[in-house]
Amino acid sequence: MSTRRPRTRWVLLFLFVLLPVAELFVIVQVAQEIGAWWTIALLILGSVVGSAIIRHAGTRAWTALGTSLSNGRMPAREIADDALVLVGGTLIVFPGFITDVLGVLLVLPFTRPLFRRLLVGLVTSRVVVIGTPTQRRPGPGSEGSVVRGEVVDD
Repeated sequence: MSTRRPRTRWVLLFLFVLLPVAELFVIVQVAQEIGAWWTIALLILGSVVGSAIIRHAGTRAWTALGTSLSNGRMPAREIADDALVLVGGTLIVFPGFITDVLGVLLVLPFTRPLFRRLLVGLVTSRVVVIGTPTQRRPGPGSEGSVVRGEVVDD
């Protein structure tokens, strides 16, 4: 557990200190190039586009989840893609150009597979497997005992 704390501190430092400072710097630079009103208009447009993406992705996520489950298969890819689109849309909603660029990269269908692989790698590195693959669940034909019962609803 102590090995994760330094990494978490760096992530928090980045998210709450370095990223806002970098966003502010980029916003000032853009405002100097195109003007303050155009910069504000771009930031507002980004928020509107991000909320539309979130709304559309949420609807699509539920549809894809229902379709996958009704077909009897695990919707792992759909869930990962929809999570990335929702995170990307949320990043676009935040005011700033750096988060907008990252959000757009998460939303675009041709860059999303790269982020999906990163997400799968991150999730699988944190999964803890308890037991060994050779262990068997108790039941008929194994050494374990079976307790038969009946469910009673009140």
